[in-house]
Amino acid sequence: MPGVRQVALTVTDVDRSVPWYERVLGFATAVHEDQPGLRKAFLDGFGITLTLVQHLGAERASFDESRPGLDHLTFHVDELVSWESRLAEFGVPFTVETDEIAVRDPDGILLALRSTP
Repeated sequence: MPGVRQVALTVTDVDRSVPWYERVLGFATAVHEDQPGLRKAFLDGFGITLTLVQHLGAERASFDESRPGLDHLTFHVDELVSWESRLAEFGVPFTVETDEIAVRDPDGILLALRSTP
């Protein structure tokens, strides 16, 4: 198996999330798609397509990594120093561990930037 090509995340507001992923993480939006009951945006970056999905009319609950489903999503980066500067520049709260930066998107989804030798 060559690897993961696409990951889809449920968000509460595509119009709020897309600019965050573009500005903060450097994703490029490829396509917006509206379907009955759904709004989707397909973004490219880190060698994958990240699909942000908004379920229209769905109950809104805060992200909770302790529920079944996604715990976190990790992106591989070459180094962390420039990412620390970028996140600070955009005023995005983050924590740093030895080889990883943890950050939360506008819906509180836990994302990690990991650099391993």
